Amino acid sequence: MAFTRATGKHRRPGRMARSGANIAGIATLATTGVVATLASPAVAASGEAPSVETTGLNQAIVIGDTMTETIDAQAQTQQHMADEAAAKAKAEAEAKKQAEAEKRRAEAQAKAEREAQERAAREAERKRLMAYVAPVEGSYVSTQYKASGGNWSSGSHTGIDFHAASGTTVRSVASGTVVEAGWGGAYGNNVVIKHADGTYTQYGHLSSVSVSAGQTVTPGQQIGLSGSTGNSTGPHLHFEARTGATYGSDIDPIAYLRSHGVNI
Repeated sequence: MAFTRATGKHRRPGRMARSGANIAGIATLATTGVVATLASPAVAASGEAPSVETTGLNQAIVIGDTMTETIDAQAQTQQHMADEAAAKAKAEAEAKKQAEAEKRRAEAQAKAEREAQERAAREAERKRLMAYVAPVEGSYVSTQYKASGGNWSSGSHTGIDFHAASGTTVRSVASGTVVEAGWGGAYGNNVVIKHADGTYTQYGHLSSVSVSAGQTVTPGQQIGLSGSTGNSTGPHLHFEARTGATYGSDIDPIAYLRSHGVNI
């Protein structure tokens, strides 16, 4: 029994027809640039491409544009946040750098100020140690140098006398080292000091002595109290300036003190 091919509306499209439809679909994709889904309507038998409204491609294009804009917006936001973070980090680093620089400047200034103060203090101390003062503060000369008379074994005064009531503070006129402290015969209780320039000063007729031999003294330091010990007619301070430690090497005490800035 022979079979014939089915005909009518239920007839399956032939291979050639299916191929034609596929080719038409590819042509449509090339024209629109949009890939249709499997659910897109088939190409009309007439060969004309269906409209966008018919295929639903318009919705796909709109969705694609919206997603692109969203992605772009997100990217811009992320970039903006990254730029802000970078700017903040840069600002913080710059602020830290400036703070460190300011700290270094402040430390350098403080160091310079300390060094200046130390230099000033050293200079002040140097000047103090180099200074000369009167042996009795606020006093005056009652007997001049080389005054003549029988009160002195040499026939003249080898020093000067400063008016001073008994117990008045007697000071070293300059920095130096005590070479004699104690009884000095006609000078009574006396102190002899050697100074840095090689000269000596003597302080006689003291009621008491406050230093000892070998001791270092500074300008204005108390070395004893005035009195009337030894060959003396009353309380006063006998002061001598010498080129040596012993009697007979005396020089003019007033000229000596004035040469070191002491006004008498």
